[in-house]
Order: sequence, then C-alpha cells, then structure tokens
Amino acid sequence: MVTLGCARNDVDSEELAGRLEAGGFTLVEDAEQADTVVVNTCGFVEAAKKDSVDALLEAADLKTEHGGKAQAVVAVGCLAERYGKDLAESLPEADAVLGFDDYPDIADRLRSILAGETHQAHVPSDRRLLLPISPVERTLSTAAVPGHASGPASVRRRLDSGPTASLKLASGCDRRCSFCAIPSFRGSFVSRRPTDVLEEARWLAGQGVKEVFLVSENSTSYGKDLGDLRLLETLLPELAAVEGVERVRVSYLQPAETRPGLVEAIATTPGVTPYFDLSFQHASATVLRRMRRFGDPESFLGLLEQVRGLAPEAGVRSNVIVGFPGETEEDLQILCDFLVAARMDVTGVFGYSDEDGTEAAGFEDKLDEDEVRARAEHVTSLVEQLTAERAEERIGEVVEVLVEQVEDGPDGTEVVGRTAFQGPEVDGTTLLTGLEGRGESPRPGDLVRAEVVASEGIDLVARALEERA
Repeated sequence: MVTLGCARNDVDSEELAGRLEAGGFTLVEDAEQADTVVVNTCGFVEAAKKDSVDALLEAADLKTEHGGKAQAVVAVGCLAERYGKDLAESLPEADAVLGFDDYPDIADRLRSILAGETHQAHVPSDRRLLLPISPVERTLSTAAVPGHASGPASVRRRLDSGPTASLKLASGCDRRCSFCAIPSFRGSFVSRRPTDVLEEARWLAGQGVKEVFLVSENSTSYGKDLGDLRLLETLLPELAAVEGVERVRVSYLQPAETRPGLVEAIATTPGVTPYFDLSFQHASATVLRRMRRFGDPESFLGLLEQVRGLAPEAGVRSNVIVGFPGETEEDLQILCDFLVAARMDVTGVFGYSDEDGTEAAGFEDKLDEDEVRARAEHVTSLVEQLTAERAEERIGEVVEVLVEQVEDGPDGTEVVGRTAFQGPEVDGTTLLTGLEGRGESPRPGDLVRAEVVASEGIDLVARALEERA
C-alpha cells in the first residue's frame, strides 16, 4: 500500500489493507517485494494529482516487464474516484483504476486483476447524488463510504507503528465552497456512529496508540445526520476516557459552525488537546462570500478570543487561499492584518488555482498566475515570520511532549515528539534535551513533561523536567 494525501486517506489505506489481509493477501513493507502495488491517490489540487501520477509511474517501474516482481499496479483513492475511466485511458501503466464502490470487495478485485481479467473503470459521477438530500435519511443508504467500516479489528490493519493514529469521525461534506471539488467525489456528509468511533478508539489503544487524531472533511458537522449536532461535545469525554489513550485531537473545524459548546469541550475536557484546526481560508468578508463561506476579521478574532479565554496556551492552525478571483489589494491587506492579529501557531498558504467542476473555475475576474504567485509568496513570508514569533512566545511554557522518534545521532540519542499544540506531521516538532543521566531514554509513546527553552521556525526545543508526565 502506497498512500498519498491527507490523514483521511491514511485511514482508508488501513481499511483497504485490513480487507486485503482478511482476503488472503500478505502485506509487505518493501514495494520491490510486492506482487501487487496499490497506490491510494490524492485528487485535491493540481500538485497532489501530479504526485499521485508520479507515484503510479514509479510503481509501474517495479513491474515484471521492467525487471521487477510486481504483476499489477492498481490506483485507488480520490484521483481514481474523481477521474475513473479518463484516468485509466490516460495512464495505461496502471493495470486498474478502482473507485470507492470497489473497496468492500477489494480482495476479489485484486485477485481478478492478477488473474488477467480486465477491470472496466467507472465513469465518474457526483457522489452527492448517491445519498438522500435529507441528512437523517443517509443511514439507510448502501453507498460505499471509505473508512466507515465497523468492526475495526477485522477491517483495519495499521500500516504505521507510531503512537498517533487517525480515526474517522465522518466523510464527505455538505458545504458548497466555490473553490472546492471534494464533495463531488467524496460525497455528502456522513457521520460514523459514536459506538463505532469508540470501538475503533479502543482497538487503536490496544495497538499501542496514545494519541487519537479525529479526522473528517468537517468535524463541526458531526452528528447532524444522526439527529444530534452536539454529539461531538458528548463523544469527546468518552474518547478521552478510553484506557490507553492519552490524547484526543480534533481536526478541521469550520469557523462558521464552531459553537461555544464545542469550543468549551475541546478547550477544557481532560485528555482532549486544546488544539483548534480552524479553516479560515481568508479574512475579507467580500472574498469569503465569493468563496461561499462566512466570516470576517471581527468574528474570527472573536472566536480566537473565546478559545484563548478558556485555554490561553491553546494551539491554533489554519489554511488560507491567496489570489482568489476578484481578490483586491485591499482584500489582501485585510487578510494580512488578520494574520498579524490572530497569532496562530501554523498557517498553510495556498495560491488559488482552478479545480475541475468548481464554481470558481467559471469566474471571470481571475488574477494572472504571476500575480497569484507573488501574493502567495508575500503572505508566506509574512506567515513564516509570524509563526516563528509565535513559537518564540512559547519559550518558558511547561509542556507535555508525546515522544514519536528516538534515534541515535552524532551527539547522542535524539528524542523528538510533539506538544499538545502541535498536530501530526504539519505543525512542527519538539526536540527534547536534558535527558542525560536520567536512566532509560524515553520511548515512542511516552509523555515527557518539559520546559520550552528555544525555537527554530515553528519547531521547539524543550528541556525535560525531573518528573514524567
């Protein structure tokens, strides 16, 4: 299994791996030893699509006609679902392109491909049409929703032994942001039942997971199709109480839907990290309306004030799109002023680009590519300065570091992990020092209490304190 893209894809890959293993396949770590290479692709933006195609071509180089062992290369995931037959025709190096509806029978599909049978790739359609318009009727649908299988011990197989694992709250999205194609190929919003989420959290804890990372396209909508929009507030304490789980982290909060009760639950529930992944996307009310989103600097800063009023040391991250069609220099300045005032720990900056099938792709007042690039570079430079300053403000804070890596380096054992305000992979890391002469070195999964003593960009250095967390 080769996985590209987001944490949601990580969960899908582990479900596929579990189904394949249950169907008689043996998973290997080295692709050169595989008979079949399954590439779980990403179809989010142009760069991600290119990475996915490159991975498929690289996998094709492992096939027998190139002197390798692999007999088949199979594309799954968002790019495969989004383009289906077109991808299969344009990329003959892939022996099959499978959509989400193939996932429940993935083992049989691969077995038939290895037997030389030709798989007819699907013709893509809007997956939102597969589910009832009314959210409360969606539980009756039989449409495949990746990462939602129940009985995790039988259908999920961990592909990473680290102490953090993603757990899907929901899939799909009911919002209609004008720049985003995800709902068309991921489908309408579907929550997992709390019993399934809790069962999988217990299973993950049994696999040695210490931090559960809740993922979805829009976590603030969780429960609306189950008749309870406040379901996440009640689920979080139950997840935090799962034996073996030390941290519960929530990803992707839609600012316009982030309720005071949810802010309070994330900020104050023991075992839940006060971490707010808020998808602002911009700050100009004019641009946000064209994006079919809601908000302005005042409401966004008010939300951050709520967060920090309850948890002054909370972590905050976001993403912004620069150069959206019709964005004026005044809009850009509003965004920059907001970023200065917001004092976020991490901000991802993306230059706007057209996405197939989106409303914004048809807008006429687009900025030229050079202008978009220049604006993105300007905001990126500002963000790098601001996030470095925010990290420096953390010096002196006492934190709990979840150890993720322990490696021998030129200067001795290097121990690296993450604080509560650092999310997996994209939010920086913390290097632990002061461990000499303290007996056995910490192991991955340990929580170490430490004081932040230095910063480098968004990364931190923290000196371990005497007592363990």
